[in-house]
Amino acid sequence: MIRTVAIIAVVLVHAAGRWPITSQELSQLNTVGVVSWTAVLIYQCFATLGVPLFLMLTGLLLLQPEKNEGLRVFFKKRFIRLGLPLIFWSIIYFIWDFTVLKIPFSASTILQGMLNGAYTQFWYVHVLFGLYLLTPLLRVIIAHANQTVIKYFVVLWFISVSLLPFLNTLTVFQLSKNIFTTTGYVGYFILGVYLSSVQIRRRTALTFMFLGTTLTALGTYILAVSNASGGMYFFQEYLSPTVIFASVMAFLLLLTIKPPSSCQQPNRPSIFSKLVKVISQNTLGIYFVHVIVIETIQWGLLGFTLNSEILNPIIEVPLLMFVTLFISLGIVLLLKKIPKLKNVIT
Repeated sequence: MIRTVAIIAVVLVHAAGRWPITSQELSQLNTVGVVSWTAVLIYQCFATLGVPLFLMLTGLLLLQPEKNEGLRVFFKKRFIRLGLPLIFWSIIYFIWDFTVLKIPFSASTILQGMLNGAYTQFWYVHVLFGLYLLTPLLRVIIAHANQTVIKYFVVLWFISVSLLPFLNTLTVFQLSKNIFTTTGYVGYFILGVYLSSVQIRRRTALTFMFLGTTLTALGTYILAVSNASGGMYFFQEYLSPTVIFASVMAFLLLLTIKPPSSCQQPNRPSIFSKLVKVISQNTLGIYFVHVIVIETIQWGLLGFTLNSEILNPIIEVPLLMFVTLFISLGIVLLLKKIPKLKNVIT
């Protein structure tokens, strides 16, 4: 369930896109424009939960204390599961760049793409590779650390990557960043393990998730109205205090939902359960291909166009998200039927 919700959120991120706007432009919008902008803002704020959910789930699966793999075995598995798909989809996106986008072919373009990501969504794969490099070390720490020590690390990480940048936006006085050295997304990785032992009522987690998402939207609105120099999307960054808070609550909420296999009639799963399972099993392929699908639909390359210019974003964004999700899933399932491609698709 967590994988399915996370990939839906990621597709929603790119379906909603960005709607940069100054305070003056916002004040000049008519009622329909303000409602549309607000709707896109809300979609974006919920969509920001996707990447943190993926990171926490990956941490939960990889950092279990009982995991006992040698370095060679661990990195071989990671290369097969992520490295081969990365190579395959990078080739696909290079072809897309040179044939559809008409980017001039050059060896430097390919080299730069391999080093920094062939396309916009590839940044996340590089984050995963960085976390994989730390995983053997983190497994040792998790195996010997108690909950208090793990909580201490998470608090240091939160102060470093989220609280300090937030406080620095409120005052001209800047605290040296060198005091805290726990940076990046490693905190989400550790949170996956820590939160697996946290008990919380489903209603409480749901309430706080909506509270965090509301604060993200409210913070973005305030920055848009004030035309903040630091950028109006500060609160929608994956390491902002409100996104971390909402993501943690969403993860705890989803942990309380039993998987379809534990239903009362496991031999007769519902269509919904089957759909959740098949999406969950193909999230990596969907993650890679969905941006091509979105651009193909928005640019009308399939003979029809779906974008905010022909349809109000209130309807267009979720519609584009669902259409993209199922087309992407269909492409991945078809490609997996090709002999020897299954392991390099997803």
